Amino acid sequence: MSVTELPLRGGAVPRHGPAPQDMPTTPDRKDTAMTATPPNEDLRSQLETMTTEAFRPELADVDRLPTLDIARLMNSEDATVAGAVTEQLPRIAAAIDAIADRMDRGGRLVYAGAGTAGRLGVLDASECPPTFNTDPSRVVGLIAGGPDALVTSVEGAEDSRELAHADLAGLGLTADDTVVGISASGRTPYAIGAVEYARSRGALTVGLACNRGSALAAAAEHGIEVVVGPEFLTGSTRLKAGTAQKLVLNMLSTITMIRLGKTYGNLMVDVRASNDKLRARSRRIVAQVTGAEDDAIERALAATDGEVKNAILVILAGVDGPTAARLLGESAGHLRAALAKAQTRD
Repeated sequence: MSVTELPLRGGAVPRHGPAPQDMPTTPDRKDTAMTATPPNEDLRSQLETMTTEAFRPELADVDRLPTLDIARLMNSEDATVAGAVTEQLPRIAAAIDAIADRMDRGGRLVYAGAGTAGRLGVLDASECPPTFNTDPSRVVGLIAGGPDALVTSVEGAEDSRELAHADLAGLGLTADDTVVGISASGRTPYAIGAVEYARSRGALTVGLACNRGSALAAAAEHGIEVVVGPEFLTGSTRLKAGTAQKLVLNMLSTITMIRLGKTYGNLMVDVRASNDKLRARSRRIVAQVTGAEDDAIERALAATDGEVKNAILVILAGVDGPTAARLLGESAGHLRAALAKAQTRD
C-alpha cells in the first residue's frame, strides 16, 4: 500500500492506504457510517444524571402559550433560586471567612470558569475596582478561551484542564490566593483543572456548582452546590443556574470586602469616584456618615484627593488629610478602627 501525505494544521502526517487516484470519488455511505466516531457515551451518561440537564415534560408546549403566561412561568422558576442558595449559606460563609483571611494577608481572589460561568466570574471581578477601590489585580476573572470567549464561543476551551493550568500559571499563585472554580454542571474540565492546579500550589480552593455530588465540589476544599433543579429551557444553565451563581459570587466578593473594611455599615466608603454619578455618591456618603454641610464635605474631599474614608475621618476626627491617611494605614483600612484610634489620641 502506498503512503500519502495529508496536510494538516501544524504539519503533515503519513497515511497508509491507496493513493488518491486509486480511491473512489464518492465514499460508500455504509462504510462511512460504520467508521463514524460514536458519541461520547460516558459524557452522555453523566449529563443524564444532572438535574440541570433534566427535561421538563410539563413545559413541552411552552412555545404555544401567550407571552405573559411564559413570563409568569419563568418568573415563578426564578423565585425558587434564592431558596436553593439559602441551603448553602453555611458553606458560603465558611468559604468567605477563609477567602477574607487570605486576602487580608495580601492574597488574591481568582474566578475560573467557562461559558456563562466564566462570564459571571469576569463580571464580578470587574465590578470590584469601582465598587471597593481594589486594585484590578486583587480580584481576577479567568474564562476558558480568554477575552474573546466573553462574546463568542471558543470551541473546545472548556474541555481543557491544561488550559486552566496555563492560565493560572501566568498568575504565579501563592498560598495566600484563592481560586473559585465555577461550573453549573460541576464537571467542566477547565473549572476542575483550575481547582486542581490551585490546590497543587497551596492556594485555597472553592468549587461552585449547581448539581449535587459534583466533581468540582469534591475537588475543592470548600464545595458549594446550589441545586436549582431542571431549567426552564432544557440544559440552558444561563437561566436558574446562572442566577444562582451570580447570587453566590455577589456574596463571596461583597462580604469579603466587608470583612476587609471596604464598607462602613452598608455604605461603600471605598467607592472609586470615577464618574459624575460616583462623585455625587461619594459626597452623599460623607454627608450620611458625618452630617456635615456641603462646604465642609467639599473641603474634606479636596484635602484627601476624593477618598471617602479619609474625608470622613478628617471631618469626624478633626485631623488633616495626611493624618487621616496614616490612621487608616495603621488600621488596615478599617474606618471604625481608625476613628477609635483617633479618639484615643485626643
